Amino acid sequence: MFRKRKIILLVILILTISFSLFSIQKKYVADLQAASSKVYKELKLFTDVLMLIQQHYVEEVDPQELIYGALKGVTKTLDPYSQFMEPDLYKEMKIETSGEFSGLGIRIAIKKGYLTVITPLPGTPAYKIGILPGDRIIEIEGEETKDITLLEAVKKLRGRKGTNVTIGVLREGEKDLIDYTITRDIIKIISVTYKMLEGNIGYVRLNEFSEKTAQDLEKALKSLEKDNMQSLVLDLRNNPGGLLGIAVEVCKKFIADRKLIVYVEGRDKRGVKKFFADKLKSNPEWPLIVLVNEGSASASEIVAGAVQDHKRGVILGTQTFGKGSVQTVIPLSDGSGLRLTTAKYFTPNDRSIHEKGISPDIVVEISKELKEKLMKVLEDLPLKEGEEEIKDIQLERAIDILKSTKIFLSQEELEAVKDVKK
Repeated sequence: MFRKRKIILLVILILTISFSLFSIQKKYVADLQAASSKVYKELKLFTDVLMLIQQHYVEEVDPQELIYGALKGVTKTLDPYSQFMEPDLYKEMKIETSGEFSGLGIRIAIKKGYLTVITPLPGTPAYKIGILPGDRIIEIEGEETKDITLLEAVKKLRGRKGTNVTIGVLREGEKDLIDYTITRDIIKIISVTYKMLEGNIGYVRLNEFSEKTAQDLEKALKSLEKDNMQSLVLDLRNNPGGLLGIAVEVCKKFIADRKLIVYVEGRDKRGVKKFFADKLKSNPEWPLIVLVNEGSASASEIVAGAVQDHKRGVILGTQTFGKGSVQTVIPLSDGSGLRLTTAKYFTPNDRSIHEKGISPDIVVEISKELKEKLMKVLEDLPLKEGEEEIKDIQLERAIDILKSTKIFLSQEELEAVKDVKK
């Protein structure tokens, strides 16, 4: 009798679950049909407009040009990083990711509606002529950049080695445009440079996060370790970022115990992708200070955010750029491409970086004049003998802290570090 009752209850449970699943599926199908119906209505409106233009516009129009123009308009309503790329523009984008091209050597973004320099890359034409992080490019060859897309700007700025391009720049604190005529050159970036400072303090500068950055960083750390490095300054200033996977590998050099480094979340919350450190440490746990500024973006912010959230080191400098979204590039059938923002990334403590950036533990501002001077020598930092008149006060502050204070990772001791006399 008891067994028969159990069977009846089990059948009822199965029927209840089946009915619930059927109801959910039915609702899903209904929602999908409603969404499809709405899209169909909008597409009908779109095709009606195209037909009217084809039949009645004063001049004959190429249908492909109409479609391309419409697709550009569609992506422009999304965000500054999403873009439909015609075949020639898509080809330009692929050239940029190949690692060597001819241009000015700047990383740019659309920020608050303006074409903005994230950073000039060390040793490049833009760097040598004095372009600064935060500069707004208002004109290219006399034409306003209002409503320009990133890749359209890249196409205008890039060109054959030896050719010139003139840009009009609006700089913070200046009322008038500054015109720069820059000669294009082949852009090759050394992603990692390093030196040993006094007091057995290692100094490693990352210029970008490219395919070889993680392995080059490991070589630098091993070399400094052989020279008896006791603490480390990791300089991410003016580093515009790069590959997400490389940012994770860089974090693994300093963070272990399978701790969360970053997670990526798209529209579907169930598709969260998490990236973790390795179980074992790959390097000694040197006292660490990470230098950042307004030119530190994307992958640099991932590293700074992970170090900060796990209290692995101290972040010093100024507020970072705030580029925390992920773009997926999708090739299309006619040789064109779609660059689409598909996710945003978050620090281990669930902080969104996008349009916010990372706030340093210790804020050290520098003047506009000093910033301009430092940009001229930054690829040679720390400063060579005879350059004492140019003081990198952010680096000096980091060195003073590492020399005078043993950095612990508790919040109480971090607050004590903040109180070190400036």
